[in-house]
Amino acid sequence: MTPSLNTHLLIENRIYLIRGKKVMLDTDLAVLYGVTTFNLNKAVQRNMKRFPEDFMFCLTETEAQSLTFQIGISKTPGRGGRRTLPYAFTQEGIAMLSGVLRSDRAIVVNIQIMRTFVKLRDILLSHKDLAQKLNNLEKKYDHQFKAVFDAIRALVAERSTPRKQIIGIGGPD
Repeated sequence: MTPSLNTHLLIENRIYLIRGKKVMLDTDLAVLYGVTTFNLNKAVQRNMKRFPEDFMFCLTETEAQSLTFQIGISKTPGRGGRRTLPYAFTQEGIAMLSGVLRSDRAIVVNIQIMRTFVKLRDILLSHKDLAQKLNNLEKKYDHQFKAVFDAIRALVAERSTPRKQIIGIGGPD
């Protein structure tokens, strides 16, 4: 797997926020590593000491159902789908996978995943910096733009009052 923009996007689209943590699911990791989900989880089970709960956790039934609706997993248990709940791996858990899955592909994939997590962290930090700068500007110039803000508020209030709806052709919109 060669590093590319597509690789980063592929990984970014498989990072979810669950329990306040950015995680990737075992099924998505298995696809990236080129192994079956069963084999990935089997390797993890053989090395459970490497995966404390802040590195990896099993989703609850409710979390799994919520993800099913969000990402469109179509098969449910009993219809050829998975019989166990998915595992979610944090960034640290994914890093630990490189010690469990010993292939060249696993090494390359792990490097790409770590770079993507770092890139996402940098983006979040830059947004926080930008928001702070905007807040500072608002505080500094608020009195000068008060008239502009008042006019905008008046327009918003005017648009929020309901208009009388006329049914038929040729009436005002």
